[in-house]
Amino acid sequence: MARTEETGLKKPANAVVILLDSLNRHMLGAYGGTEFATPHLDRFAACATRFTNHFTGSLPCMPARHDILCGALDFLWRPWGSIEIWEDAITYELRAKGVTTQLISDHPHLFETGGENYHVDFSAWDYQRGHEGDPWKTRPDPSWAGAPQLLFDRHMPYDNSRGWFKGEEDFPGPRTMGAAARWIDENAGHYDRFMLFVDEFDPHEPFDTPEPYASMYDADWEGPHLIWPPYIRGAIEKGIIDERQAKQIRACYGGKLTMIDAWFGKLLDALDRNNLWDDTLVILCTDHGHYLGEKDIWGKPGVPVYEPLGHIPLMLAHPGVAPGTCDALTTSVDLFATLADLFGVEARQRTHGKSLLPLLSGEAKSVRDWLLTGVWGREVHYIDGTHKYARAPKDSNAPLAMLSNRWSTMPTHVLTREQELPLPDDRAFLDRMPGSNVPVIHQPWDESDAVPFWARAKFTGNHLFNLSEDPEEERNLAGTAKEKELAEALESALRELEAPEAQFTRLGLN
Repeated sequence: MARTEETGLKKPANAVVILLDSLNRHMLGAYGGTEFATPHLDRFAACATRFTNHFTGSLPCMPARHDILCGALDFLWRPWGSIEIWEDAITYELRAKGVTTQLISDHPHLFETGGENYHVDFSAWDYQRGHEGDPWKTRPDPSWAGAPQLLFDRHMPYDNSRGWFKGEEDFPGPRTMGAAARWIDENAGHYDRFMLFVDEFDPHEPFDTPEPYASMYDADWEGPHLIWPPYIRGAIEKGIIDERQAKQIRACYGGKLTMIDAWFGKLLDALDRNNLWDDTLVILCTDHGHYLGEKDIWGKPGVPVYEPLGHIPLMLAHPGVAPGTCDALTTSVDLFATLADLFGVEARQRTHGKSLLPLLSGEAKSVRDWLLTGVWGREVHYIDGTHKYARAPKDSNAPLAMLSNRWSTMPTHVLTREQELPLPDDRAFLDRMPGSNVPVIHQPWDESDAVPFWARAKFTGNHLFNLSEDPEEERNLAGTAKEKELAEALESALRELEAPEAQFTRLGLN
């Protein structure tokens, strides 16, 4: 192990990263949650550093993975995409360094148009099939009637996959965790250095589990379980679901959370069996949370990034570092920087993260003063550890712009690509990405153009919250003198990142 001279703390040789999708911080026992059982996540927290001020960066799924694997914020430039031609995932640099890397995942977006190329530079990758929209089977198991549904009157790819899961061990989440545990058992000690990246889609919807999990938190429910949550603000108020259905949806999330927690425990057992804690950095993270009725918001609709979605869990177990908490402000791109620091590599693209290793060693008390988070085409959020400022468009949500050489948007199964995002047209021009001389297509759009659904949702103005005094975000301080100060800080941050001028115009910051 390499030694950090300033502190004497040794850098471990290996890393295991476990990303659980849509993991709600406030529902974990380690963060004070009591609603659902998470004994193995709590077990890990007991031997790790638990970060208390960790926030999302780019949202949702694939932009967040771009943050983690490429180290560069994504949402200021494009809505959803793969690795661009001017950048490399950390796995490319690790391969050049002789580090063995393994991806084990059931995340379907990694293998769809628009999410491609993240897996190709791993030494090996293992895709466990059948989750959510994965087009795994062309027809359902004839002995199975189909998965229960909510608010979908169309056929879903999951309907073809679901009947092929005969028992708990056949569901994609358990298969993914089981494969990760086997990889550790079969490969620990065979490589000088390795990184195992487990990208687990649970507890993301569909919140479909076998018994006992399906009824664990709502034993009195009768009928098919409600495994598909709506994506909407005001679902109960608008009559989309009633209070009883709301309880059931939330309970189904809890069942999936407890199931994947149990299988996460098997991965921890493999780390125990192979004595990896002495030479391995283990990271437990997520891409974002998931609204389950907080403020009557469900799923990930077009609303500001409130705490349940954006304030996310992060735990790191580093050899030689005593368990505890870290209150420093951190965000998703910092995970890339941490892995790059651990393995001694640098990326060719401009990155935006800060290594967390100095926080673990005690060399530093903080690594950043602010962060930005958001969804392309939505509010841009500035967070400084005390305040969250969500800046909405000044007038119409225009101009929007995309800078990319890989033209794609969030994949859907009901819309054509033209309905979700137009192709480049005669308004496009060549530009460059900050930190790169590679020409890039810069495409502007106005309010008449089709854009991803979240950018079409209504805005409710600017929002400013003092998170230290108002963690429930009930008192909007927009319009006070504090907003002017934070608007200036946001503009300065966007200038530092060289955000497109369209962002300043759209947000009324120029």
